[in-house]
Amino acid sequence: MYNLVQHRKKYYILSAILLSISVLLMVYSLATVGSPFRLSIDFTGGVYWEFVLGQDVQPGQVRDVFVARGLGDTAVTTVGDEGNRLQARLKEVSPEVKAEIEQELGAQFGGIETLQYRNVGPVVGGEVTRSALIAVLFASVAIVLWIVFAFRNVPHPLRYGVSAIVAMVHDVVIASGFAALMGILVGYEVDALFLTALLTVLGFSVQDTIVVFDRIRENSRRHMGEDFETIANRSLLETVGRSLTTQINAFFIMVAILLFGGDTIKPFIAVLLVGMLSGTYSSIFNATPLLVTWEHWANKRAREQARMAAAA
Repeated sequence: MYNLVQHRKKYYILSAILLSISVLLMVYSLATVGSPFRLSIDFTGGVYWEFVLGQDVQPGQVRDVFVARGLGDTAVTTVGDEGNRLQARLKEVSPEVKAEIEQELGAQFGGIETLQYRNVGPVVGGEVTRSALIAVLFASVAIVLWIVFAFRNVPHPLRYGVSAIVAMVHDVVIASGFAALMGILVGYEVDALFLTALLTVLGFSVQDTIVVFDRIRENSRRHMGEDFETIANRSLLETVGRSLTTQINAFFIMVAILLFGGDTIKPFIAVLLVGMLSGTYSSIFNATPLLVTWEHWANKRAREQARMAAAA
């Protein structure tokens, strides 16, 4: 039986390198743009522009006009059932740039009539962001408590909950670092979907980890004479195929969206893909090996304490 767990120090080193790079990327972004990521108008506010064109168009065609002028985070949607009435959310621009965009839209799509053009506040304000962080903290505590309850018949159930949370934090930091990297390299700006991606990553990360932990619980009863490392390794080997098969199916779908999907959803899918890749890795190579390391450390400490007591 191949021993995956025995190489845990290598997994820890790889994770430490990736986490360090992610943190450094966010620090660099903080120093250069004032935040860990480049923020879109969902966070900073901007301009709301509603207009009617001379013909029915697809929002993507209109958005291309804004993108050509460096306004890549512009969101364009139709209003109601009218194919020629649209609304755009974009960063504040000078009157000259607005006039140029208006002129090009009119030339390409048979004329334009502006219905509204006004400044708007951020869709995702500081209060929403704080609420999301509080929700994540609450969910983390709830996950730990639930795992402790579900694994109450296993020795040291708290270790399972803490290990799951460590893996979850690992995945969020990696996904956040990727978002910061894309902001530095290609100017990707995070929007409201970024928070959705992170919360989705949290869910998938815990789900994968729980599958392995549940198998450890089952094997602890079936193989009571084996040491914990052997049981953990056996459980990993029994579940790794299922985990990889499930995740690969999702990866194929996300890659297809990245290749053929719309530009507005690609950043969300990219962050989600990286986060889920990290989640698959951490559930196999971090969470369970961390349990084994904790077990070895606790046993070593117990032996030292027993030796000191005997010497006294």
